[in-house]
Amino acid sequence: MSRTVLYETFRGTSIHPDLKWLNPAPAWRLESGASRLVICPAAGTDFWQRTHYGFRADNGHFLFTEVAGDFVIEARIHIFPVHQYDQAGLMVRLSDEFWLKASVEFEPGAPSRLGAVLTNCGYSDWSLQDFDGDGMRGYCLRVRRERDDYLVEYADEESGPWRLLRVAHLLVETGSTVGAGVYACSPKGAGFRAEVEYLKVETSPPSP
Repeated sequence: MSRTVLYETFRGTSIHPDLKWLNPAPAWRLESGASRLVICPAAGTDFWQRTHYGFRADNGHFLFTEVAGDFVIEARIHIFPVHQYDQAGLMVRLSDEFWLKASVEFEPGAPSRLGAVLTNCGYSDWSLQDFDGDGMRGYCLRVRRERDDYLVEYADEESGPWRLLRVAHLLVETGSTVGAGVYACSPKGAGFRAEVEYLKVETSPPSP
């Protein structure tokens, strides 16, 4: 049976004590009236390693809890982008060389991109598709860990229907503890705002 590890709706005056930052955002706050966590990323922030573009970036803002074994992490996110590649979503991370992120990335004058980046041994890849929704109205992302495989899903609403985006594999020890949470980046410039409506983490028995 599943067990809720963390369910944060950002309605109080402080975040859940099990949540901590990697690279804290220079500006973030709780808007209890709207029940949202607001993150304003610094300019020049990103998570990416080497592939195709050649650069390495590991300075994005990541709010996470630590979890071991099989689990499901889910969040509803609203974005108010300004620059190309402004992004916010979910991240699962063992280290700077082993991680997965799923998000919507903004493209001015074109459809934004819904996708997932997998990084193994310090090399990233990127699977993507056009995002037909409206980031201001919000979107839901879910990542399910089954042993060391990860299923990335997307939905317009918390109630679904959920659509599978990717099945991926992280080269980490089975059952190892990882960080799981929400992240936001502004690779090109400041001014982007991401708002997280809720963050939920549950343990999950593996599929047969």
